[in-house]
Amino acid sequence: MANTRDTSASQNSRKPPRGEEKDTDENVTEQRRPKPMEVLRQARAQLSELTGMTAENVSSFEQTEDGWSVEVEVLELSRVPDTMSLMASYQVELDPEGQLTGYRRVRRYERGRADAHRPGGR
Repeated sequence: MANTRDTSASQNSRKPPRGEEKDTDENVTEQRRPKPMEVLRQARAQLSELTGMTAENVSSFEQTEDGWSVEVEVLELSRVPDTMSLMASYQVELDPEGQLTGYRRVRRYERGRADAHRPGGR
């Protein structure tokens, strides 16, 4: 019977102590998931780097099944007076870690002009 006790004791010794479980894919993904503000900053910085234009603000932001979707307002052409500067909205797609996977311009407008009533404020 002594052998039976020794076997169970040695099997239990292989299990990690509570709170020290090995990282599973789920745990690792949860640990690496960026905070929303980090995603917004990354989206602006990555779009600016790719286009060479100044990203001024984020006008919409949502988490999707594939990661994140962000709409960023960009200064495309500076004019005097500033209200005549040419602006653009870019739809930016990011993966769950906040890395840019694609972008496209969805509209252009003069800074001083208000949009006609568009659903969703876009």
